[in-house]
Amino acid sequence: MACIALKVDVDTLRGTREGVPRLLTVLRLVGAHASFLFSLGPDHTGRAILRVFRPGFLSKVARTSVLEHYGLRTLMYGVLLPGPDIGRCEAGTLRAVRDAGFEVGVHCWDHVEWQDRLLLRDPEWARRQMQLAVERHTEIFGSPPRVHGAAGWQFNAAAAQAETALGIKLASDTRGAGPFIPVADDGRPIGPPQYPTTLPTLDELIGVDGIDADNVHAHLLSLTVDPDRDHVYTLHAELEGMKLMPAFERLLRGWRAQGHSLVSIGDLASATEPAELPRHLLAQGEVAGRSGRLAVQGAAWSDAVRQPEVVTV
Repeated sequence: MACIALKVDVDTLRGTREGVPRLLTVLRLVGAHASFLFSLGPDHTGRAILRVFRPGFLSKVARTSVLEHYGLRTLMYGVLLPGPDIGRCEAGTLRAVRDAGFEVGVHCWDHVEWQDRLLLRDPEWARRQMQLAVERHTEIFGSPPRVHGAAGWQFNAAAAQAETALGIKLASDTRGAGPFIPVADDGRPIGPPQYPTTLPTLDELIGVDGIDADNVHAHLLSLTVDPDRDHVYTLHAELEGMKLMPAFERLLRGWRAQGHSLVSIGDLASATEPAELPRHLLAQGEVAGRSGRLAVQGAAWSDAVRQPEVVTV
């Protein structure tokens, strides 16, 4: 049967402190593995208010009740309250995840800063942000990270090159259909293998077409009936680890009933050789239910991509 890799994005101090331990409990109960990717620097969640001007942001906020999921205090960090240093405050919680046998890796240094500024800044800025996160990961765990998953699926060629330079071996920074090697226009690899998120997230689905917290699991299960297709599902410590945990538990039971193995990104990657993966360009695109543009799996690369068009006169 197919594998479903569970990628846990941990965005905030509250998600780390409250959501992560609850997720550990439920994942161990069902015998599921997962990759926990941590925000390791300051929690500046309150600064996300500037996204009010982004197309689709207000409708997403209305559907998913940001205040309920994140809490008032979290929404004040970086605005009315100083942003707490997540890695320093919760180093013990992070190490407990590793000690419980789960894969750990980097989500970002500063979630809001990365999500809102990556595409506006130069390659050195991206490298420096990632280096800060890699150094903090090494400080907490005693070893550098193998896995990276970009905050908000904000990612580009500069970030891919920084991953390679900083020793990242596996990445899940994009949305797409299946694993690939990200390449430049000439077919040259620019980053480690990508294992893109293939399934929609709960906050993208709830509030659309009659889907709510009680039936969202059924919709997702309808997308995973193929017994031969692997998937990557991204969940959030602030959502599935808190108010939406009942929906997540129903989803886990449903995937088990379908016969799927619930694994980490590393487990999924171990089943394939990088040399066997197709090469794809990185692109920017829209994803239903999410505001703004995200990094997506672009066109498959072939010799035709770099051949100039021949014009016959």
